[in-house]
Amino acid sequence: MQRGRVPILILASLLLLLAGLGGCRPLPSGTNPPAETEDLPDPQWPVGPFALTERSGRTVTDQDLRGHVWIASFIFTRCTGPCPSVASTVARLQHELRDLPNVRFVTFTVDPKRDDLRALNEYAQARGADPQRWLFLTGEEETIHRIIREQFKQAVGRNEGPNVPPGEEFIHSSKLVLVDAQGRIRGWCDGLPHEQFPERFESDLARFLRRVRQLAAAPAP
Repeated sequence: MQRGRVPILILASLLLLLAGLGGCRPLPSGTNPPAETEDLPDPQWPVGPFALTERSGRTVTDQDLRGHVWIASFIFTRCTGPCPSVASTVARLQHELRDLPNVRFVTFTVDPKRDDLRALNEYAQARGADPQRWLFLTGEEETIHRIIREQFKQAVGRNEGPNVPPGEEFIHSSKLVLVDAQGRIRGWCDGLPHEQFPERFESDLARFLRRVRQLAAAPAP
């Protein structure tokens, strides 16, 4: 084994745990939320290359998003769990950032076998998604899951439990991931409101919005 290999693997595992595993699950009853911090995490990890199909049928790559600040989210259209709430949060951000037309929203389906272009278009239209600003991407399941896990550092996978009901076939992060105009991850927040801590969700989202505006106002590279 090469020297330095083990620490890198351990670090990668810890990052995945911290960034994604809690995404779809609410805090247990009686649990206090983490202490609020003024700044979002700023890891500056490059997202790296990808090429997927948008709901319009065109191919969208990471290079197409260069020059845009964008917010990634992860859903599937049949989801009966957190996805509708996450999509509603993104729709809210689309509205609140309407004065920044250069900001993009990029939603990745975790169930591409069922989420064909028609399903994605119907889902997008029901949420008032601007086709120029809010993109819905699909592709091969293995490819998308790898991108989410390895490039966005978020959790995703099939629900392998017995007798999984329709709408619960996948477990995935409900995080919103903020990417700058150079394609680097600059922070994240939960896209799923928590009924026990609504004030925390609002303060976290307000801080997230401030960071989006800061990055959008930064000089072009």
